[in-house]
Amino acid sequence: MPDKSANVAVVGAGAIGGSTAAFLTEAGWNIEIVCKHQEIADLAQSPGLHIFGVKGEHRVPVKSTKDVKDLAGPIEMVLLATKANDCLEAAKELLPLLSQDSIVVSLQNGICEDALAGVLGRDRVVGCVVGWGATMHAPAEIEVTSPGEFVIGNIDHRHDQRLLLVQEMLSAVVPTRISDNIMGELYSKMIINSCINSLGVITGMKLGKLLATSKARKIFTALMREAIAVAAAIGIKVEPGGGGKLDYYSFLDGSSFMSDLKRTLLMRIIGFKYRRIRSSSLQSLERGQRTEIDYLNGYICNRGRENGVPTPINDAVVSMIREIETGTRKFCLENLNEPAFSGL
Repeated sequence: MPDKSANVAVVGAGAIGGSTAAFLTEAGWNIEIVCKHQEIADLAQSPGLHIFGVKGEHRVPVKSTKDVKDLAGPIEMVLLATKANDCLEAAKELLPLLSQDSIVVSLQNGICEDALAGVLGRDRVVGCVVGWGATMHAPAEIEVTSPGEFVIGNIDHRHDQRLLLVQEMLSAVVPTRISDNIMGELYSKMIINSCINSLGVITGMKLGKLLATSKARKIFTALMREAIAVAAAIGIKVEPGGGGKLDYYSFLDGSSFMSDLKRTLLMRIIGFKYRRIRSSSLQSLERGQRTEIDYLNGYICNRGRENGVPTPINDAVVSMIREIETGTRKFCLENLNEPAFSGL
């Protein structure tokens, strides 16, 4: 039996961090959650985090604090659930509380693992794909919106006995599997987000209307092609995305009329099935927050530059989103007609 008395910190009390902390506390693990806002920290302790949705209704009091420095150390395991933009600052604050054997599991969107390893050391960082959904409707009020899984793995593709403990713990939240290609799993989800999230920001449209637009489908495909080319250059084999249903290599194969038709039909089906999905990055902007573009399309662009792989379409998307963040560009469908996309 695992030692549930070990000190486990969940840093970040958003939808994923909050619901994860609640389910782990309910399962008997010794959890303390770091909440950015004092209001949420107070509510988390009493009357507790209110979790509802596809996993039923739960009211779970969780030990909480507002600041990382107030955590009780040493911490054996950290579930780092901040926004990608905040993860490095949180990692630096955590360092004095960690032992040589501590584990930090990255629950961010995009690929933050390399950057986190630069702060924490590669042996401490465990990669994790969050394959389920949750939304915070109000402080300490969290809806679990979709079922799914966690996927965890060693970022250097090594056998890691510690992953069994992480799996045991996270399985109290959702089914959890260990991958020997976690970077390929992370990259796969990043491609989906780099298309759906980023073009959702640029246009302000839900996925259904977006994928009903011919130009948007062409840009989706171009973004994927560049991402796969960069993955090849850095030695990553990209795992299938969309819950294992989208093989990027097969999707991008061929340039004939029939190949293009196959891609169009698949994107229209995806658009219809998930027609109500609205970009989480767009929602962040509307709340006055920055997007996580640096860890999505920005990651593809940076690694492309480092390895001599051109990424003009991803570059254009990053540039446009930065302009939207600073208020010098509005999100609208006309953004798809910019000169950067004229050759598609």
